[in-house]
Amino acid sequence: MRDMSRREEICDAVLDLAATGGNRAVTHRAVDTRLRLSAGSTSYYYRTRSELLAAAIEHLARASRAANEEGLAVAAGPLTVDGAAQHIATQLDLLAGSRRRDALARYALAPDAVSDPALHAALATCLFSLPSATGLLEGLGASAPERAAADLLSLLEGLLFDRLYGTRSLHAPEPGTRASRSDLETPIVRWLTALAAS
Repeated sequence: MRDMSRREEICDAVLDLAATGGNRAVTHRAVDTRLRLSAGSTSYYYRTRSELLAAAIEHLARASRAANEEGLAVAAGPLTVDGAAQHIATQLDLLAGSRRRDALARYALAPDAVSDPALHAALATCLFSLPSATGLLEGLGASAPERAAADLLSLLEGLLFDRLYGTRSLHAPEPGTRASRSDLETPIVRWLTALAAS
């Protein structure tokens, strides 16, 4: 049990390092230092940097799936564009706020996952769920819900990147506030309205 706990601590440290310093900040030594472990401890668990990054990406994907169990699923009751947009904006706001570390780490680790199809897939799908989005668009009456869901996820990816690094990052309201969620709801409502009609 202790072994699993230490592995999780190491993976979390990798994500912390990547989120604050980019993928080049992730080294065995940096993880040892961050966790106040004796030199060489991280390499006992993950011999190579590739193994270390793979474990961290898989850990991020698992943690994100758990956090996204509700994901794009909307509370029971009549499904409306406004209700769906509010729920989605809340999830996106969490990624810009309390789950910011996960989003930043995902972007930082992307170059390391490009050449490994399994890691690339895990990283590409860890923050947003195509099946959940498809179910949502089905519920809103889209004639091609899977295609509409892919388009919705593209919007959400763009909004998140913009919130973290783009022009919206320069003037966006503080994450976790009603103003922040409202700022995100506006484009989501527009897209959902268009996608539901397609």
